[in-house]
Amino acid sequence: MRILQLLLAPRLSGAEVLVKGLAIAHRRDGHAVGIASLLPAEDDFADAARELAAHCVVCRFPARRHEHLARLAFLYRTVREFAPDIVFAHTTIPALYARALPLRVPIVFVMHSGMNDFTENRWLRCAEQLLSHRAKALVGVSQRNVEQYAATIGLHGASFVVPNGVDVGRFRRAAGASGKALQRRERRIVQVGRYMPEKGQLQTVRAFGEMLARAPDVGLHLCGVVEDRDYYARLVLLVHELGIGARVELEGPRSDVPDLLAHADVFAMPSHFEAHSIGFLEGLASGVPIVANAIEAFAFARGYRGVRLVDTTDAAQYGCALVDALGEPRSVRPLDGLTLDDTAARYLEIAQRVLA
Repeated sequence: MRILQLLLAPRLSGAEVLVKGLAIAHRRDGHAVGIASLLPAEDDFADAARELAAHCVVCRFPARRHEHLARLAFLYRTVREFAPDIVFAHTTIPALYARALPLRVPIVFVMHSGMNDFTENRWLRCAEQLLSHRAKALVGVSQRNVEQYAATIGLHGASFVVPNGVDVGRFRRAAGASGKALQRRERRIVQVGRYMPEKGQLQTVRAFGEMLARAPDVGLHLCGVVEDRDYYARLVLLVHELGIGARVELEGPRSDVPDLLAHADVFAMPSHFEAHSIGFLEGLASGVPIVANAIEAFAFARGYRGVRLVDTTDAAQYGCALVDALGEPRSVRPLDGLTLDDTAARYLEIAQRVLA
């Protein structure tokens, strides 16, 4: 089978990391796989691109940013040249572009967002209503995705829920290899995620400020793609106002997340909402103690060892949970059905059903 995965922009973020993993898994199964995008690859994706090339995954990313018609032309040429049997279009914008083209190849729309993209954006809603019939199947990473789509656009004849998955072995191997490195002098709380209000970095910094009196030897490390520059500036200002700059490290995206979590003492996940967070799964796979927001997307892990779900908007409660988590050991957690292999197999099943 020839499979083309379509992205908006190659970068180190949840959906894009999943697509990279799916492409490599499908290549190992003997399929021809390509990844295309509407926007140029960001610098942080360079290591991932080299890994994809090493597995003979075809990458077609534009060299520069195009406007709308030029994007359509680039995508049309890419699809014609790769000649896929099926296209998985990840997130709303790529899915709309793919279905706007006069292509006969079946297109599957994969929804990753924790928000309903069509509720507040009238243009997107109208475009989706016009082109919805051109998606041969609809995939949501959570049941909520499918329900939101049905409520806003209407029921789709072929809807599937495919939870995201992670390479569990990679994270467990990294945690096992960290060994004595965790016995360093400074303990560390880590949060990984895009810098944007929905990810709650401001809440983590406030909670960290609250807990320092009880745990003065702890550092905070935040990293991720700067999605909202104004929000990032507010975060920097808050760190300065609290006078904790010497204990806080703000960094861009990291390609070595397994090693990063292997050397963390606590993983913070204060997201206000998520569909099915890959970052949360990575934390579970690493075995690191986790303090996360008590939202629906994380509820399935409530009974797991070393996982605390609290109201992360309450700085005092959040800070106390972080301090308590510092004393927790690492845990091996059950992730049946949430591995990368599980997810890759489900995508292949859907492709086979669509093509049949």
